Amino acid sequence: MIRRGIPLLALLLLPACTAEEAPLVQTAAVARAPVSEVVEAPATVGARATASLTSPAAGTVVKLYVSDGDTVKKGEILVRIGAPQARARLKEAKKADKQAAKPVSFGGAPRVPSLTLPSGLDVHVRKSFAKARAAAREVADKAIRRQLLSAIALAEEQHRSQQRALNGIVSGLNRTLTSFTGQLGAGMSGLSSSMTSLQAASRSQTRAAVKAAEDTVKGLTVKAPFSGVVTLGGGGSAAPSLPDLSDLVSGGGIPAQSTGSSAGTIAEGVPVSQGAALLTVTDVSELSLRADVDETDVLLVEKGTRAEVEFDAVPGAVYDAEVTGVGVTPQEGATGGVSYPVRLQLADGRFDDGSEAPDPKPGMSAVVRMIVKESPEAVAVPAAAVVTSGRDTVVWAVVGGKAERRTVKLGAEGDAFVEVVDGVNVGDQVITRGADGVRQGQEIR
Repeated sequence: MIRRGIPLLALLLLPACTAEEAPLVQTAAVARAPVSEVVEAPATVGARATASLTSPAAGTVVKLYVSDGDTVKKGEILVRIGAPQARARLKEAKKADKQAAKPVSFGGAPRVPSLTLPSGLDVHVRKSFAKARAAAREVADKAIRRQLLSAIALAEEQHRSQQRALNGIVSGLNRTLTSFTGQLGAGMSGLSSSMTSLQAASRSQTRAAVKAAEDTVKGLTVKAPFSGVVTLGGGGSAAPSLPDLSDLVSGGGIPAQSTGSSAGTIAEGVPVSQGAALLTVTDVSELSLRADVDETDVLLVEKGTRAEVEFDAVPGAVYDAEVTGVGVTPQEGATGGVSYPVRLQLADGRFDDGSEAPDPKPGMSAVVRMIVKESPEAVAVPAAAVVTSGRDTVVWAVVGGKAERRTVKLGAEGDAFVEVVDGVNVGDQVITRGADGVRQGQEIR
């Protein structure tokens, strides 16, 4: 990274002079002039968007519709891949999904009948007791009749007690049976609910497998994701891919990878592996620049900063640009220092004669000059008039033929001129050569 600011002042060896002689110097008048401070950095051209399109499955290139350098529109068909295995996996996934969609039923809870005593038996017993009482009343002997009626009443009471006990036993049995039926029904209901949940989970997996298989088959027809310029093939080998979900659901296991080409120029009839690079689409409708700005200058650069750009590939042309973002992630520079990425939007360029310059291509190198400070009506002095003395920035003025040390505050620092915010006024004479050998109050001629 090179920053264009104050140039280094060469140390000039002045001719020896006596105390009576004034040092040989050059002076210039302080005047108003436009001053711009520029940060210069190397940069590289980038496209608006770039997409590397790969084969979704192992197969063969059935049809290739484009060639290197063709301009395509969004949605245009570029390549068709034949992949019978991918279509077979889709068929298996749909079959598994259909099977998973079948309902699971366990039927209702078993019915347990209630226990009841025969109603006819109780009626028969009551009639028998009634007949016995009627027969006892016809006995002539009162004492015997009384004993018979008393015995019948006692027997009838015992029967009622037994009936009540039997009814209690039957009621208890019925309650036990009802409770058992409810528990069995709840258990069957819980089992049915669990199986329904399992079925829903299984259906979710099979649907996902169908969707993945459908996407794979759909992807066999490769289309342009946006408008741009096509480059066939791709560098390097394709990264290993995960197995298709439908294979795992249907029990097919991890599919074997094809040994087809994964890099280089593609052609019809050539086998390709899953994930193999087919072609790249680059959108060159808008070009951007990535500049690497040194850490000593990056704080001067901000969004909206204007810039001028020159390309080695287009000598004599200057392009306009504007900073669109300043990165915060440092990176080590080639010289061991730290730099930060700065992104710029590139505009049109023109040659010195005003004619339009051609558009650069992605990947071209450039030099970017960002105008970080600009003062159109600055109080300006030649850059050679400014010297550093300890922590002070100094200008030597000539007042009444004598040297006068002025501590100044600088603004924009350009190549030829520097803005002085405080310390000198328009019209002052300042030493531009030989200032390093001047002393306070020394006569200047």
